[in-house]
Amino acid sequence: MTRRAWPTPTRLTLVAVGLAAAALSVAAQPPAPGRPETYLFSYFTGNGEDGLHFARSEDGARWRRVADGRAFLAPAVGTRLMRDPSIVRGPDARFHLVWTTGWWDHGFGVAHSSDLQQWTDQTFVPVLEETTGVQNVWAPEIHYDATAQEYLVVWASTIAGRFPETVEGGDERPGGRLNHRLYATTTKDFVTWTPARLFYDGGFNAIDGVVVHDGARAVLVVKDETRYPVARKHLRVATAPSMAGPYGGASAAFSPDWVEGPTVLRLGTTWRIYYDEYTRKRYGAMDTRDFRTFTPVADVAFPEGMRHGTAFSVPTAIADALER
Repeated sequence: MTRRAWPTPTRLTLVAVGLAAAALSVAAQPPAPGRPETYLFSYFTGNGEDGLHFARSEDGARWRRVADGRAFLAPAVGTRLMRDPSIVRGPDARFHLVWTTGWWDHGFGVAHSSDLQQWTDQTFVPVLEETTGVQNVWAPEIHYDATAQEYLVVWASTIAGRFPETVEGGDERPGGRLNHRLYATTTKDFVTWTPARLFYDGGFNAIDGVVVHDGARAVLVVKDETRYPVARKHLRVATAPSMAGPYGGASAAFSPDWVEGPTVLRLGTTWRIYYDEYTRKRYGAMDTRDFRTFTPVADVAFPEGMRHGTAFSVPTAIADALER
C-alpha cells in the first residue's frame, strides 16, 4: 500500500444479567507486592483545553489522580485541544500518543515520550484531506499491530453524502446530521502514513473504536452513536481474524445506553472494559473473558471530572516518577 509523508507543524450476545443495582464484580488479579508493572489511565478534563492528565491504580478498580491532577502536556496543534488521549507503548519502549485536536479539525495530534514526562514536538496528521465533505476527525485510538509490525490509528469521521441509510439517525449540527463511520491509517515510523481507509461499517453510526488482540483474533469495541428515533449510545463488539480486519457484524449492546470512550485493560485472565457515562458524570466498567458475556463491575472509583482516554500497564518506576 502506498504511504505518504505528512508535514510536521508548528446480543452475538447480550447484555449481562444484573446490569442494575445487583451488579457483581468479577475478581481481577491485582499486582502482587513489588510487581514491576502498575496501571495508568490517560484522560482529559473539561473540553480538553489544558492537555494530558493521568490517573493511577494498583488493582484496576480504584483510580487516583497522578501529581494532584496536573497536566503533563499542553496542546499545541490544530485547534489546540487535547481530547481523547490514546497511548500505546511500542516495541521501541516509547509511548506514542494521539488525540483529538479540535471538534472540527481534519486530522489528529501525535507526540512521543520515553517517560510520559518529556515529550517530543507535537505533529498534526491531516487525514481525508483530499476527500470532499469531511466534517470531523474524532477520538483517534492508537494500537500496535505486532503481526504487521506497524501502528494502527482508528478514528471516527462524518463524510457528507456517505451512508445515507443511517443519516437520519444522527445528532444534529449546523449544516446537517452527524453520521459517523470508523476510518484508519497505519505507520511504521510516524513519518509516512498509509492513505486513510474505511475501517468498519457495521451498518450503524459508529464512533470510539478500540481494538485488542484476544488469542488468535482481534476484537473491536465500538460505540453505536445512533440518536434517533430511539437513542442507543451504547457499546457493541465485533471480531476479525487480525487487527487490520475485516470485522464482522456487531453484537447486541453490552453496556448501558449513553456511554462513550471505551478502553480495554487486561487483568489476569479478564478483560476490563471501562466507559465514560458522560451524561451521568461518572465511569463504569464491565468484565469479560470471552467478549460474549459481560459482568458489571461494582467497585470502580475514578477522580471527579475525569474524561475518557486509555488504560494501560507501565513499569512501576515510570509511574512513580510521575508523582515526584
